[in-house]
Amino acid sequence: MSGQSASELVSRAEAVVFDLFHTLTALEVVWSSGPMTHRMLGVSQEQWNEQLLEKSRDRLIGREKDPAAIIRRMAHAIDPGIPEERIQAAVANRVERFRGALVNVPRTTLRVLRQLRDLGKKLGLISNADVMEAAAWPDSPLVGLFDTAVFSCDVGCVKPEREIYEICMQRLRVGPAGSVFVGDGGSRELEGARAVGMTTMMITGIAMQVWPDKIEERKRHADCVIERLEELLSPLSDSPGR
Repeated sequence: MSGQSASELVSRAEAVVFDLFHTLTALEVVWSSGPMTHRMLGVSQEQWNEQLLEKSRDRLIGREKDPAAIIRRMAHAIDPGIPEERIQAAVANRVERFRGALVNVPRTTLRVLRQLRDLGKKLGLISNADVMEAAAWPDSPLVGLFDTAVFSCDVGCVKPEREIYEICMQRLRVGPAGSVFVGDGGSRELEGARAVGMTTMMITGIAMQVWPDKIEERKRHADCVIERLEELLSPLSDSPGR
């Protein structure tokens, strides 16, 4: 830990770069009552997470672009007998769930981003996402708040690989010394950001609801830890509602 507050670190930064899911918005928060993909496919969450998180490079770098083919490959790697109609239903559901997360962004998120822009900060986004997960991005209220948005399926590399951070910083025309990366720490993103020289900030609010057991390990790679996005601002500005 740096010993400095989030707002102090942000005040010194030229750019603030964000993770997307579980940092700015989340499926679990917006669609908490909706069916999860693994349930629709009839497989365990552990089996599905292994495919989704550990065996997914081709879908994440955009090498696989057909949503049905992506879900079919992962599903059949677990159980080749999963019927096509179940796969198609899971695809439609997953696309809709990600749309919900991208369209129904918390108001606080939007307010904080606008205030950071008002403070003159450049804003970047880096997301590991396949084509179906990023499909609703053009309809998100987040569009227009970022100077650049880097999706892994568009650029052919993923967090924590060095290249994806460098692409974002090149587009923002900033160096790592002037950049703060904010994320929940999934995909070893904080490790990757720190490796290229960025200041790293972990946000725990959503992660505490979803993966509380992973918080302590991820904190090791953060220069600062916050619970809520509003902590990026105070005392930089008078945030409404505080």
